[in-house]
Amino acid sequence: MRIIKLDAIDSTNTFLKGISGDGTLEDYTVVTAKEQTNGRGQMGTAWNSESSKNLTFSVYKRYVDLQLEQQFYISMVVALALVKTLKTFGVNKLQVKWPNDILSENKKICGVLIENVIKQTQLSSSVLGVGLNVNQTNFETLPKASSLKLLTGKLFDLDEILQQFLKDLKLYFNLLETHAFETLKAEYEMLLFRKNKPSTFKNAEGHLFSGFIKGVSKSGNLIIELEDEIVKEYALKEVSLLY
Repeated sequence: MRIIKLDAIDSTNTFLKGISGDGTLEDYTVVTAKEQTNGRGQMGTAWNSESSKNLTFSVYKRYVDLQLEQQFYISMVVALALVKTLKTFGVNKLQVKWPNDILSENKKICGVLIENVIKQTQLSSSVLGVGLNVNQTNFETLPKASSLKLLTGKLFDLDEILQQFLKDLKLYFNLLETHAFETLKAEYEMLLFRKNKPSTFKNAEGHLFSGFIKGVSKSGNLIIELEDEIVKEYALKEVSLLY
């Protein structure tokens, strides 16, 4: 496994995509940076992180027979591997805020950005970007954020966490490669933040509505039960869950 360590970079995802273009990059190649100057999150959001205190990295993953309609299972794999890793280091009350933010005690500690390369109707590869708050303790402008240090009171070795995550990531990708789709989906849905609880959502037009999260579809849409037991599916850009 190749790990490229950088002091500073605009984005580990951008860097890794740049060196993976010819398709010869080794599977599970990792790029990690002490500081990201332009870290990105889902749907163009920024990811801010104090230098050398957190884990900001990207992993290159190649696929053989993963179909386009199965791409949300990649999100499930990454989320489940992160939860497994964090449990190993004593972090409790872990949940996944759809699609793949990791929460502990209802505070966000990790964000994920997955960028897929598609060839014809199949997924060729992905760059899996992860930003994990580890030893940072100041989140003055981010009241819904936390870190492993704040949650446990301990200082952590960043390399140790990264190595454990890569081990857990391989474990879950092995499940995906054996087509254990139902197992992955069931485990993911058990961790869904606010599942079966009355919640408030905002649709693409900015209107608020209430409902209950029931799970996710095979394509990754959020399944919400509305009034009068009407059940609807929403894609990522169609709805956001408000705390």
